[in-house]
This record gives sequence, structure tokens and C-alpha cells, in this order.
Amino acid sequence: MKPTKKAAEMCERELAAYIDQSVLKPEFTVEEIKKYSQEGIDFGCKTICINPSSLDIVAPMVKGTVTGLCVVCDFPFGLATTEAKALLAEKYCSEYEIEDLDIVANYGRLRSGDLDYVVSDLAPTVEACHAHGVNVKVIIETDSLTIDQVKQGTQCAVKAGADFIKSSTGFLTGHENVGATNEVVAAMIEAGEGKIKIKGSGAIRTREHFLELIDRGIDRMGVGYASTPKALGCTPEEAKKQA
Repeated sequence: MKPTKKAAEMCERELAAYIDQSVLKPEFTVEEIKKYSQEGIDFGCKTICINPSSLDIVAPMVKGTVTGLCVVCDFPFGLATTEAKALLAEKYCSEYEIEDLDIVANYGRLRSGDLDYVVSDLAPTVEACHAHGVNVKVIIETDSLTIDQVKQGTQCAVKAGADFIKSSTGFLTGHENVGATNEVVAAMIEAGEGKIKIKGSGAIRTREHFLELIDRGIDRMGVGYASTPKALGCTPEEAKKQA
């Protein structure tokens, strides 16, 4: 959705509301998870995006703040069975106060043109999340796709009833990792036809790119813990003082 004012005119808290701060590296210690999650909270990010095993750690930290929880599901490959994905989603949503769940689509099937499978594979997870008032973001791993496949994946997410379409996991190997390019974001916006929100994720590492995507009409961005200060132009300590 196009913002009512230019991104460059927004304050740090307005800009932070676009960010799901990514704290997803599998090698992170408990202390690192706490450190980077707290930084996202101090910035006032929309959510902290975490692995399911981090829910017990981060859920108490966000309680009473403006920052919510975003948990990934079947991440980063999207290759679990349809039933397993839905069961996982139900467990996370029923046991924790989650704002968003980011599910990885089976992008191998998307690349194969098996679009009906992609839709039917996602729909039960979407249904399980919506029963708990949780938003669903579908990741289609755009670095593995052509632009036409990006558009098809967006349309699949719409048909499955998802709330957001999302570009990348940030963990794809064997491909160039360009993430949320202007071309990819434009393709998702075009194919979504206003029926789904857009989350750009992957390679959002400069303030210029971050602001440009907001002006293009993006709704949310997945930004790595190390890049959030660059995007917002301040430190967590400075942001906390301005809150």
C-alpha cells in the first residue's frame, strides 16, 4: 500500500513499524537471540522473526511492548507434508501470542508449474492460523524463480487465502541471493492486484533501498538484525530514547 507521505519524511518509529527483525541464524546462542531480539524491541520493530525453538525465549521479551512475534514454519525449505505444516502452525498459534506466521511454499512444485498443489498445500496452514487471528506470510523464495513464476506464486498465495506474499528466506544456496529487488517487489505488487500485502525480504541492507521500497508501496520488510540500524539511521539506544 502506498504510504501517505514519503519514507524520508517518516520518523524512526514509523519506519520501524515496517520491519520484521530477523533473528533466525541456526547457530545463535540463547544470549545472541536475546540480544538481537531486544535490539528489535528497542527499535520498535513490528515483529521479531524467530525460529520456533526461540518462542519460549522471545515471547516474554515482547510482552507489553509495541513489538510482536513472527514465527517461521517449515523453514527454510517448505518440504514438509501438508498435514505436518498445518499441525505445526496450530501448535504455535494455540500455545503463544503470535502476530504472524511465515510459511515457506513448496517452490519446487511452483517451479514445476504444479500450481494447484501449491495452493492446496498452503490452504490448511492458512486456515489453522486464521482460526487464531494470526496473519500468514507465504515465502516463495524468489531467487529460485523467474519473474513469471514470482507472479504465479503470488497468485497461489492469494488463492490460498494468505495475508502476505514474501520474497526470500535468506537461506537459499546455489543461487545468487538478490532478495527483494525492485523488479521482484513490483512483480508481486502487480500480481497481487491489491488482494494481498507484500513483504520484501533478502538483501535489504541499505537505507536507500529500504526507503525506496516503502515508497513503492511495500507493506512489510524482513531485515536482518545487523541491517536494521542502517535502514533506520540510528542505534537501538537512540531509538529507545526517542520512543
